[in-house]
Amino acid sequence: MKKFREIGYGNRWFIRTEFEHEDGTESEVKGFTKPFSLRSVYVRAWIGKKVMIIDSKEGIKLMNKNEKKVKIILGFFGY
Repeated sequence: MKKFREIGYGNRWFIRTEFEHEDGTESEVKGFTKPFSLRSVYVRAWIGKKVMIIDSKEGIKLMNKNEKKVKIILGFFGY
């Protein structure tokens, strides 16, 4: 199961852990959970329908989304 620990503005909670399950569903909890094995660190800026992600493993990605949101997130991806 993939885990995303995130800190920042725009999510339901300022500090949260999101779980991406094997079947493609997602869930989230307030705060950080253990155990956690870090794989990469990222910064995500979502303004309007544009998203820019700067990831330590995958580099810089630009995306378009269907929804308008404002999010500024520091995230940690792992298992």
